[in-house]
Amino acid sequence: MSSSALALETQALWHEAVDWGVVGVFALVYLGMFLGGLPRLKLNRPGVALLGAIAMMGLGVVSTEEAVRAVDWPTLMLLFAFMVLAAQMHLGGFFTAVVDRLGQRPMSQGRLLAALIAVAGALSAVFSNDVVCLAMAPLVARICVQRRLAPVPFLVGLACAANIGSAATLIGNPQNMLIGSVMQLDFGRYARLALGPVAASLVVLWAWLRFAPLGLAARATPAPSRDAVEPASGSPLPAGGLAMPAPDRWQMLKGLAVALALMAVFLATDWPREAAALVGAGILLLSRRFHSSQVMGLVDWELLVLFVGLFVVNHGFASTGLAAHALAQLAAHGVHIEQPGVLLVLALSLSNLVSNVPAVMLLLPHVGGEPAAVLLALVSTLAGNLLLVGSIANLIVVDAAQALGIDIGWRDHARIGIPVTLFSLVIVWIALP
Repeated sequence: MSSSALALETQALWHEAVDWGVVGVFALVYLGMFLGGLPRLKLNRPGVALLGAIAMMGLGVVSTEEAVRAVDWPTLMLLFAFMVLAAQMHLGGFFTAVVDRLGQRPMSQGRLLAALIAVAGALSAVFSNDVVCLAMAPLVARICVQRRLAPVPFLVGLACAANIGSAATLIGNPQNMLIGSVMQLDFGRYARLALGPVAASLVVLWAWLRFAPLGLAARATPAPSRDAVEPASGSPLPAGGLAMPAPDRWQMLKGLAVALALMAVFLATDWPREAAALVGAGILLLSRRFHSSQVMGLVDWELLVLFVGLFVVNHGFASTGLAAHALAQLAAHGVHIEQPGVLLVLALSLSNLVSNVPAVMLLLPHVGGEPAAVLLALVSTLAGNLLLVGSIANLIVVDAAQALGIDIGWRDHARIGIPVTLFSLVIVWIALP
């Protein structure tokens, strides 16, 4: 064998070894997404994604310049800006004021549940569903104790309503921000398409919690003691949640004004959403009341790291051509990812296996056209209610409840989440053109 032939064979073997290395890294990263980390290592999902990106660069399949280009920066900018807006609303006591107002009204249990679902859904359409759950869960538990109501259906209802409501707009959750940015979806048109299925799904959630036999059984769960929910005197933190700042009318109005202005800009202008949102975040950071470190401390930096890491990992895997080959094989057998039924099943399955953000990152490069993008946004979000691990919002509520002495197991959630999700997906299937 000539030296040139040996060199070519060696190079081919090296490339094959690198490709297998890329596949191994990709598989480990998404195993970490499924497990929430890697066995025996103190890594969460963002840590796994970051190390995966580093490995892709270390293998040489993604250069520094390619890593920068692989990241969808408009999505990260939009996500960061709305984290700042949500932090402003929290520090201004907006969420505390809203839930306290609900708790003070003389309403029946059914009406209180309906009001909670409506408020959580509406707030999650503008602010992060995760932030809404983190801020509202301890407050909702307190209302349940004060009214001697079993908290499980109200807390699970809060998580499900936040997930459903966040599907109504392209800013309601991270995966919708990504889909809207990559697919260049019109903000107003998406909202018009999504509003009907979202509203109907919220009604289904209320009806199931209010009338279904399993919902009635869930209400038999005993409420925690008042001491478990009320923070100790002088304590800035309620058990299981963020600090509950006293309402500040000016700061609330300031945040609401920016939120309403951004919605108007998104609906009526062609100004890039990420640029408009960053301007709004900049205005909020110009404050004499809140130090920028307070606001920035509430930004979910780990979620931003998760996005960056997965962008780079997915780009490295795409460079092997294996994903394209697998899709070509499926197409040869008549299975196309853009077929509504196929996309619905894939989005539902992957969202509950690896969580909805990684699932959307996997599917989005292979989705084309507005109908498929809208379907992906709705299904990946609504699928978060199927299982307890399907959405970070679910886990936030469960963790907050556990700190308050309220146990919400996966069966408690499944009794509500599975039927509500299936009904919601049927609504989406019927409603979308």
